[in-house]
Amino acid sequence: MVRLTMDIIAKNAGHKSRSEEDFGQYLQKITHLNLSDKNIDSIGDLSFCKNLRVLYLYDNQINQIQNLNFASNITHLYLQNNRISSIENLSSLKKLEKLYLGGNYITVVEGLDKVGELRELHIESQHLPLGEKLLFDPVSLNSLAVS
Repeated sequence: MVRLTMDIIAKNAGHKSRSEEDFGQYLQKITHLNLSDKNIDSIGDLSFCKNLRVLYLYDNQINQIQNLNFASNITHLYLQNNRISSIENLSSLKKLEKLYLGGNYITVVEGLDKVGELRELHIESQHLPLGEKLLFDPVSLNSLAVS
């Protein structure tokens, strides 16, 4: 089990910091973070990354979308090929334009009515139980209609 924390970011960011203060300043400035294929199973506190615009978390073991309340500047969120079963906790992502959720375990597309800027939703190839179909919540479907 690997929880996404600042330590994981430090190991993968390639930042050659001489001090913790330098690393803290670095975290506040980064706009793109690629943590794909790192065996991460949960998203921890990333609140230092206030300017984050693009977050790559595809090809991990993440079960739940969580701890992204700080990320009001995120425009692109890549969560494909994880173990996510429901779309949740995205209401603070007011600038989110592209959401990639393909290859997960989502059965109902819901919770997108509070994501104001969403232009693209990639939800292909869900691992659905035999005989099940992907369902769209009417409220989320209505909010997607303008995108």
